[in-house]
Amino acid sequence: MADKCVLAYSGGLDTSVAIRWIAETYDVDVIAVAVDVGEEADYEGIREKGEQVGAVESIVVDAKQEFFDDYITRAIAANLTYENKYVAFTALARPLLAQKQVEVAREKGAKLVAHGCTGKGNDQVRFEVSYAALEPGLEIIAPAREWGMTREESIDYANQHGIPVPVGKKSPYSTDTNLWGRSIECGAIEDPSLEAPEDAWQWTVSPLDAPDEPHYVTIGFEEGVPVSIDGELMGGVELVSALNDLGGAHGVGRVNMMENRLVGIKSRELYECPAATIIIEAHRDLESLVLDRETMHFKQHMELKYAEMVYYGLWFTPLRKALDAFMLETQAPVAGEVTVKLYKGRAEAVSRKSDQSLYDFSLATYGDEDVFDQSGARGFIEIFGLPAKVTSMIRGLPE
Repeated sequence: MADKCVLAYSGGLDTSVAIRWIAETYDVDVIAVAVDVGEEADYEGIREKGEQVGAVESIVVDAKQEFFDDYITRAIAANLTYENKYVAFTALARPLLAQKQVEVAREKGAKLVAHGCTGKGNDQVRFEVSYAALEPGLEIIAPAREWGMTREESIDYANQHGIPVPVGKKSPYSTDTNLWGRSIECGAIEDPSLEAPEDAWQWTVSPLDAPDEPHYVTIGFEEGVPVSIDGELMGGVELVSALNDLGGAHGVGRVNMMENRLVGIKSRELYECPAATIIIEAHRDLESLVLDRETMHFKQHMELKYAEMVYYGLWFTPLRKALDAFMLETQAPVAGEVTVKLYKGRAEAVSRKSDQSLYDFSLATYGDEDVFDQSGARGFIEIFGLPAKVTSMIRGLPE
């Protein structure tokens, strides 16, 4: 009986070619596993295609709710944004995909797992570190890293073997999509001196073509989790999907960035993430209302580390778990509503309210209702500035 290899399957070019290549090169039975994390694709078609191109079994796992409950909510709590731009939705989903793949490998008695990631990308790390953490004894195959084919050669290979693929040499974009966003790379995008081609965007209209009137949307939160839109309670998957449509219609969520990859190279990346942009804008704003200063400032440091760990594929690690415990503790008072203005590609929090608000009007106002005792400011400043004063007296005036 041939050994079994469980392949993370997307139905795209690389993984479709990989089914045939793995079977021929390693003489194994390939089991294709596609994980639905909200791509809104034809997963039955993907399942059938997996069998059509040579998999002995093709499986689809619906993990949309799990993705929201166990991953997206944590990303929101941490305001997950890599390099202040990228909400890291691809990185966020990879551990879940790897987990489902390992579960199938255990169930089917497979000794090998495989992915379609290239040798210069981040995803190879995310998959393989997750495999190692979840099932250290599995052997890993990385076809795109091993075969040495260019993207054009992969397209030729697919055409020669009758493997249908959704791209061609005239439109060679490589995309990845889940509930939290859509990434676009390859083709003309690889030249950072050029403006991103408009045909690369699919979720978002051009801000130039967005409505001329702003749209106001109110997001309700409970313990840091978005639970309603304009007062209507929604499940997480439904809520994110609705905001993707709404934000995309107003050109919100386009990201065009030069990104520092984990492997050490820079790459030009395009992302579309309307819902994530709106939700994180609202969540950050609500935190500014309900978190005390020291917690909020310290949390910002932890957010940088959290984003880095997720981007680097270090999900199944003790530090990520410990950071989650900290983030969760901070979310208890993050409850209330934030209204976000959507206009010509921007999402701006414009008003907020919460029963947990730490804002005291009588302390903040400069009007007649002011109760702040300004006479205490002089002593506070003298004590606060004492270290700088003493240093200057002993060591001389700073240059």
